[in-house]
Amino acid sequence: MIDTKILDGLFSESLTQYKRFLTREVSIGDLKMGAHHPIRIQSMTTTDTMDTEKTVAQSIRMIEAGCELVRITAPSLKEAENLRSIKEQLKKQGYTTPIVADIHFTPNAAELAARIVEKVRVNPGNYADKKKFEHIDYTDVAYDAELERIRKKFIPLIQICKEYGTAMRIGTNHGSLSDRILSRYGDTPHGMVESAMEFLRICEGENYHNIVLSMKASNAQVMVQAYRLLVKTMVENQMNYPLHLGVTEAGEGEDGRIKSAVGIGTLLEDGLGDTIRVSLTEEPEFEMPVAKALADRYTKRSLHSPIPSLNEKWSKYYNPFEYTKRESISINNIGQKNVPIVVGDLSEKEKITTTNLFAFGYNYSVSLDKYNITDQAADYIYIGKNKIDFEVPGTLGLIQDYKHWESNKERHYPLIQWSEMANDLKLSPELNFVCCDLKTILSDDFKTIQNNHSITLVLQSDNIHFMPEVRRALITLKEMHCHLPVIIQKENLDTTVEACQLNAASDIGGLLLDGFGDGIWIKSLLAKKEINALSFGILQATRTRISKTEYISCPSCGRTLFDLQETTAKIRQRTYHLKGVKIGIMGCIVNGPGEMADADYGYVGTGNGVITLYKGKEVVKRNIPSEDAVDALVDLIKEGGDWLELSEMH
Repeated sequence: MIDTKILDGLFSESLTQYKRFLTREVSIGDLKMGAHHPIRIQSMTTTDTMDTEKTVAQSIRMIEAGCELVRITAPSLKEAENLRSIKEQLKKQGYTTPIVADIHFTPNAAELAARIVEKVRVNPGNYADKKKFEHIDYTDVAYDAELERIRKKFIPLIQICKEYGTAMRIGTNHGSLSDRILSRYGDTPHGMVESAMEFLRICEGENYHNIVLSMKASNAQVMVQAYRLLVKTMVENQMNYPLHLGVTEAGEGEDGRIKSAVGIGTLLEDGLGDTIRVSLTEEPEFEMPVAKALADRYTKRSLHSPIPSLNEKWSKYYNPFEYTKRESISINNIGQKNVPIVVGDLSEKEKITTTNLFAFGYNYSVSLDKYNITDQAADYIYIGKNKIDFEVPGTLGLIQDYKHWESNKERHYPLIQWSEMANDLKLSPELNFVCCDLKTILSDDFKTIQNNHSITLVLQSDNIHFMPEVRRALITLKEMHCHLPVIIQKENLDTTVEACQLNAASDIGGLLLDGFGDGIWIKSLLAKKEINALSFGILQATRTRISKTEYISCPSCGRTLFDLQETTAKIRQRTYHLKGVKIGIMGCIVNGPGEMADADYGYVGTGNGVITLYKGKEVVKRNIPSEDAVDALVDLIKEGGDWLELSEMH
């Protein structure tokens, strides 16, 4: 077991005060990264590296969209050599943005690329290692012998990088850990960190320090825990290399943005991260505005309102390296082992009708006089001072302001402001929602309600440093042994859907990843349907409540063997209704069975025009013509017992 009894400063400068983790400066050509430099934005081309014209044109579109480093795949010597032509063509057109060569499996391509471009990325899981999903019981002697073999293969690249002033990213991916690492450390954040540290120690042994590190995973919780553990490990070894942040295979559209914000935003909240790549299954230039929006939130974050520091015993109540759900009592369907609830808001409506409930997943049919309840149906709706004069579904609870609470009506519950609690209120014997904040929880008056088992707390904060303040409150509740359920309420003032998605996912996602929160309530003036979808999207991205199919889809690159965007759309069209099923869609074998590590089914390009299908990590069907592969995937899901006809859903 890893010793996690640490104080502030070993994975974050502070859990309550925003500070960037001060990393060493790294030079990537003329671009400086780390230290006090801004968070850098980067992305990766999706064109064939041998197609110089298309790669240059796409690189220019990326650069003009804000890309500060352009990554290009170099799977073999010929692609590595063609990086020279690409670099020259970009320079002729007035672009000097640094190029990063992305290397898997081929040390000779890395060694050539390091003489040409400003940075190389190597994956320690497959650079000089192997992955065949074999468990090997290594003795210490045998393990050390493997490390020595890797060291001899890796040192030539280090020496070239030193000679040419080339930077390096040691990029660990959760899905491509080697059999050697998996056999000793398991498929864990610890294994990811050790994979990078082995290569990092070799670099330091050669006095080479122009290094950036990454710990990517498609599972945001694994990704966050791995980066935190990496920082803790670096600090213990007097290291402070810059961090490249990213959730790999995040997907497309709303899902990809929310998932990226949950992982990347959680780390940025604690001051971790020196460069960002948002991996969307879209054209790469669309990634830059998303990454920039995430980074820009922290340019003035240090000016946030003060948050009281945690006492030195905080680690007894909060472990940032392992998921443990906060213990809470169960009130109705809230708390304990229940999935987090979603609260919708119709309080600003003058009159509420059945039509208003459509946005929250309750579709009323007049002709049938019944509701069709979707998988993304809100659990409670706040109606403020309003009343409802029609029958609502039995799965839906209504929240009213205390002064307007209809205590005689079934499934109607009061929302009580903390200032009202001073009065001698008649509470619901079943469920009461009580608004509070950190100041409330720290007050002596809070003790009067902390054991009232009819109360669910609605935890609020207007601090721009929202996540750390709410986390501070929740750690305090654990310290007080207060087990009342907690709904995290976030008021979002953003005027665009994408900004709301990114900011809410960053603020709330990290709390859920750490096991905090029995529900979420996003207050926004944007469309109700969008906010409801966002709420369920955040829960899906944190894997705390599954309400739809999950697509683990890589963002494409020059290795991709089919049109990822078109294929993802086809697969989504056929499978979107399979709640809880995880489908990996990978452009090549590099991003194959490993990168989609926890997918139920996998669709992987393994040659020109041919697809291999996986169930879990096992190959089921090989060399399927791409025109038949989506049908074959559907057949495989049916054979696996996970298929559901649309007619069976309701």
